[in-house]
Amino acid sequence: MQRHSANYFIVLSILKERGRILETMATVGTSADDATRDAVDQVARSSVHVGEPAISDELVSDVFNRACPSRRAMEDVAGKWGILAMLALGEGSYRFNALRRRVDGVSEKMLSQTLQVLERNGMVVRSVVTTIPPRVEYTLTPLGTQVAERLRALADLFEGSLDEIKRARATYDTVRAT
Repeated sequence: MQRHSANYFIVLSILKERGRILETMATVGTSADDATRDAVDQVARSSVHVGEPAISDELVSDVFNRACPSRRAMEDVAGKWGILAMLALGEGSYRFNALRRRVDGVSEKMLSQTLQVLERNGMVVRSVVTTIPPRVEYTLTPLGTQVAERLRALADLFEGSLDEIKRARATYDTVRAT
């Protein structure tokens, strides 16, 4: 993954802010001569400050930008096992082996890696319960719960559209076979 400094994101924010201002001017029918563009550049630079989340985070977060950290988090969650683990944890807390049984087909290694990545991204909390023997439980964080709810809606859509999906696959396969 290509890494950029905070300055890269600040410059990106400035350019996006400049684009928004010029787009607004075009919408209201104002043309932008060189002096106006210079003034817009000055406003864009002055309206973006480090540590000002209302402006900079909104302008920097872009999952289509390969350097955006939210894209990496989305890739981590949207992997095959990440989605299934999040859906299962959306049902409640699980111990490791119970979660592995719930997510049919996942290996111990893949589930362990998936849970570590989800924990790193703030989706899952790993709690050690002090009992004899000690046990570990995995639970969704508030952010993880929000993501799991949206994934559940997507899973429900797929499950409810299974007949349509089967027809589309059959049609596709028939067309491709000829």
